[in-house]
Amino acid sequence: MHQKQHFGPSRYQAAPATLATTVPQRTHSPSLVLALGVAMLCALPARPATAAEDPDAVSTGKSGKPGWADDTIKQALQIGEPQLPSVELPPTVIPSVQGFPDQSGLLANYHPAGLVATASVPFFQPLGSNGRTCMTCHQPAAAWSITPVQIQAAFLDSAGTAPLFRLVDGAVCPSADVSTLQSQVNAYSLVLNKGLIRIFLPLPSQPTLQYSVIAVQDPYNCTTDPAYGLTSYGPSGASRGLVSVYRRPLPTTNMPFLTTIMWDGREPSLASQVSDAVMIHLQGATTPTSSQIVQVLAFEQSLYSAQGVDFRVGYLDDAGAIGGPFTLATQNFHVGINDVLGADPTGAPFDRDAMTLYAVWAALSPVDDGKKAKGKEKDAAEARASVARGEVLFNEKPINIAGVAGLNDKLGLPVIAGTCTTCHDTPNVGNHSVKLPINIGVVAPVAVGLDTTGLPVFTLRCDAGSLAGQVFTVTDPGKALVSGQCADIGKMKGPILRGLAARPPYFHNGAAATLGNAVDFYNTRFGIGLADQEKADLVAFLNTL
Repeated sequence: MHQKQHFGPSRYQAAPATLATTVPQRTHSPSLVLALGVAMLCALPARPATAAEDPDAVSTGKSGKPGWADDTIKQALQIGEPQLPSVELPPTVIPSVQGFPDQSGLLANYHPAGLVATASVPFFQPLGSNGRTCMTCHQPAAAWSITPVQIQAAFLDSAGTAPLFRLVDGAVCPSADVSTLQSQVNAYSLVLNKGLIRIFLPLPSQPTLQYSVIAVQDPYNCTTDPAYGLTSYGPSGASRGLVSVYRRPLPTTNMPFLTTIMWDGREPSLASQVSDAVMIHLQGATTPTSSQIVQVLAFEQSLYSAQGVDFRVGYLDDAGAIGGPFTLATQNFHVGINDVLGADPTGAPFDRDAMTLYAVWAALSPVDDGKKAKGKEKDAAEARASVARGEVLFNEKPINIAGVAGLNDKLGLPVIAGTCTTCHDTPNVGNHSVKLPINIGVVAPVAVGLDTTGLPVFTLRCDAGSLAGQVFTVTDPGKALVSGQCADIGKMKGPILRGLAARPPYFHNGAAATLGNAVDFYNTRFGIGLADQEKADLVAFLNTL
């Protein structure tokens, strides 16, 4: 473990890492406290994007909402919750600049417009019936997402009654037993251990639906329970009903760079996302007003988050580097920028060197005033060199990309000579600059570097289209749950990569506990052949984003 350094007066205002929670008091066993561990606090899901309308989104339902939303909202509002839900008290203000300790150093949040009084912003208000706010789902200390460490602390502090712990989606299924504290630990196991929220979506109707759900291995009997899941499935007959999958909440920050809303792209607009989040996750009795939606989006779209300090390196915008949230807020962006498939509207060609945050560090020498650096100065210089090497690897290490649905098949190429930035092409941000849902293999029931325990497994048979006759086994059907198309099975968007150190675990299903696990997955999946030092350098770079 590296010793934490101290870097004088902080340019990032220190802040409490938790949201105050007022809950009914209940005694709980010391053994449970020891078993769970402690740290910060809680939260849940909802998502962002830049595009006002998504042409790839699913058709509109009877209510005017996305086609999937009516049945999902109906189930959410039918699930009973406490008559007197606990109340979350947000901080009085959100400072313009705020820092939070994380596993690698200090996360920094930046609101360029200045201090925000939370009392006037609906993001911090309980707009539904279960005591939750948007901040339940999106904590500033986790780059406006949430981590298992925070969730476990919230569970302990509230004896399992904090607003996150609601049957609607915090539990593995609404039918889960929560009669005792130990049963609650089981019911909320996925959110406690991996920060996963239940997402329940109806299968599209035929003829849109090209596949059948022929088998489900469901440890929670949720998708297999007709009351909450499928009413019909199997090798014969039509598949009907809802499917429950479990996904990480995406950050509500850095939103000006987003091009896809939700992991599976199911929301057609940000306004629709806010409205559906209130109705489903907050169990709203009425839809939020247009004014409330506008205010929530105005707040979210003005937030920027990035790692500000690395314990080994120091400030990430020192020595000519451009890390941290201040330069991120001025980063040039437009939809299609640097697109690897040629969709940049300016006509500019793709540049694989999409990440240039620490390019100047590659030329630095651990020499000061003609004398070789020693002690902490030497350690910091070596750490900067590692980060710079990791950035070069991210940009330029050759990867033979094969078997990626949404990329290889789209281009008709069995192998694409690429790098990390082939998919993570938005300069200094790391998502794809256009909508590009792909299946890289994270939905496989077993994969090196990934922990998929506790996830359901679905066997899907394609009955129509160009993939008819093929069978897929996945832990999440991905975009296919929305589109009904076999070609979309397992596809997810690639998220923004800034603020990674503050929000483990990684991937949509939390299957990579650490950034090292994520690197191991890619190294094995694509046969990259990374040496141990290269792996360490890549992790060092990713931790500084």
